[in-house]
Amino acid sequence: MDITAPEQEVVRICQELIRIDTSNYGPDREGPGERAAADYVMRELEEVGLSPQLFEAEPGRATVVVRIPGADEKRGALCIHGHLDVVPANAADWSVDPFAGEIRDGCVWGRGAVDMKDMDAMILACVRHMARRQIVPPRDLVIIFFADEEAGGDLGSHFLVNEHPEVFSGVTEAISEVGGYSVTISGDEGEERRVYLLQTAEKGIAWLRLRATGTAGHGSVPTDDNAVVHLAEAIGRIAAHKWPREYIAPVRQLLDGLSELTGVSYNDKDLDELLSHLGGAEGFVRGTLQDTANPTMLDGGYKHNVIPQEATAALDARFLPGHEEGLMQTLRQLAGDKVSVEVEHRDISLESPFEGPLVDTMRAALQAEDPDAQILPYCLSGGTDNKALSLLGITGYGFAPLRLPADLDFAPMFHGIDERVPTESLEFGARVLMRLIETC
Repeated sequence: MDITAPEQEVVRICQELIRIDTSNYGPDREGPGERAAADYVMRELEEVGLSPQLFEAEPGRATVVVRIPGADEKRGALCIHGHLDVVPANAADWSVDPFAGEIRDGCVWGRGAVDMKDMDAMILACVRHMARRQIVPPRDLVIIFFADEEAGGDLGSHFLVNEHPEVFSGVTEAISEVGGYSVTISGDEGEERRVYLLQTAEKGIAWLRLRATGTAGHGSVPTDDNAVVHLAEAIGRIAAHKWPREYIAPVRQLLDGLSELTGVSYNDKDLDELLSHLGGAEGFVRGTLQDTANPTMLDGGYKHNVIPQEATAALDARFLPGHEEGLMQTLRQLAGDKVSVEVEHRDISLESPFEGPLVDTMRAALQAEDPDAQILPYCLSGGTDNKALSLLGITGYGFAPLRLPADLDFAPMFHGIDERVPTESLEFGARVLMRLIETC
């Protein structure tokens, strides 16, 4: 057996990356940063003779880049990228140490096993294999391990796009996370079918701050101008708002494809039976049927017997293509006169075609390893670093290929507890990604 093949070291790399705590607490709190993981990636690349570059937006907030020349330099280059940061994990909530990279029940467990040190490990294993074997890809590859994706990419992908656009010279397409994984559905005759969800679209992001103001005073005195009450009423109105449905093209293509495979018909009002076939991925898809706005943090007051003059809440809003202006207008109306709506971070929505040579290559790479695979497009309710790359005209897709067991509730583990990925899925993904690289 070839011990240098990508599938032979992808599990090791995934474990070692998970063991490096790269928790991203956002711009308001300090964290360990990505530098230790970036240094690890640099060593793994340099060990096989490559010459990566390291970029730091701030001390400790590190991104790694390496360009691999292809056979046809006139073709547009392909960027394959991941991010090294992870969301925080409360160890007390987990069954295992979230930063131990433990193998249990055939899975690698830990924060980042799903989002997205699994894909980082696949990329790194494939690039190391290419370097050892002196494999020349059909076109230039730009391999990037970004910082700060979990806080919007200001210190990662957006920093690189804004300050070092030369890194992306000649790049026309990109692949990254949150697509290419399988869900198992029951066909119209009862047989089980694996469907791989290729991410071709993303909702836009608006991370907002609701700021309520009132009159400060003693907690024992009645008042009609309490900032906490104003904020609570605004949150209640936003939570009760029914956002209208709209089916963008990738969502409609997914629903039509599922309907054909399952034999379950649907209409615009009744989707429950059809979506239930997606298992854990149902939530991601439901999030793309309309705009959304979810309160995520609250802050107000400093003493039990003091009415504060200000209270705030964080709001995570996501909008469909073309909906940003309408979403913001609606939220300001719902917030009311006593509550302002401040934009702390925004990013665009994306929509890419479910056709073309790269899509064909992704399909072929999957079906070479899983001949019965069905591939359908879908829209991601979250966001990826492809948003930043799109500002340079780069067309992005989510393709982190994983063949998953039918009983693994995979999608809810994004940012969840007891995050884990099967070792066999990692090995499968490394083989698929290597096929893609060799034929892209």
